Amino acid sequence: MQKISRQDLHSLEDYSAMRDEFRAQIIQHKKNRVLQVGPNVTMHFEDRLVMQYQIQEMLRAEKIFESEGIQEELDAYNPMIPDGSNWKVTFMVEFPDPDERAIRLRELLGIDVATYVQVSGHDKVTPICNEDLPRETEEKTSSVHFMRFELTDEMVIDLKNGAALSVGIDHPSYQHAIEALPNSMRDSLVADLD
Repeated sequence: MQKISRQDLHSLEDYSAMRDEFRAQIIQHKKNRVLQVGPNVTMHFEDRLVMQYQIQEMLRAEKIFESEGIQEELDAYNPMIPDGSNWKVTFMVEFPDPDERAIRLRELLGIDVATYVQVSGHDKVTPICNEDLPRETEEKTSSVHFMRFELTDEMVIDLKNGAALSVGIDHPSYQHAIEALPNSMRDSLVADLD
């Protein structure tokens, strides 16, 4: 999937004029890219369109229009665009109550590497996590992780031929799975693959 360049971005003025329409498009698009796994984990499968929206929103919010600032945003968000053989995920552990969250983040140490995707007929794929910086200590995990799920060529071929896709978390304190993603979500994720 092609990375975003400065030429792909709209000026602040142009973006302001089209923002409502673009936001509505993103909301619809993300319906097939955000997955709730159990009651407290949400996986956001990122792609180029979502990252372009994030960049445009950051430029707008921070009123960034100079080349250096624009490049910093591109450098921050482009790594979250899938490379054709993988999915990139923002993984969020969500407990609204701060006291419960503090307790549960200690109990869920290692939840990121206990997460998997599985193409029917193949082994589970666990993620490469937090390549940007460590997000876990010896005492607790973070509420946000960044993941990359690398697929084999055979998995990609099988997905393109209709194989089912499941997602789950197999952690001693959090075990939840979706045995087969809905076709609309599965098809959206398969579109990321070369």
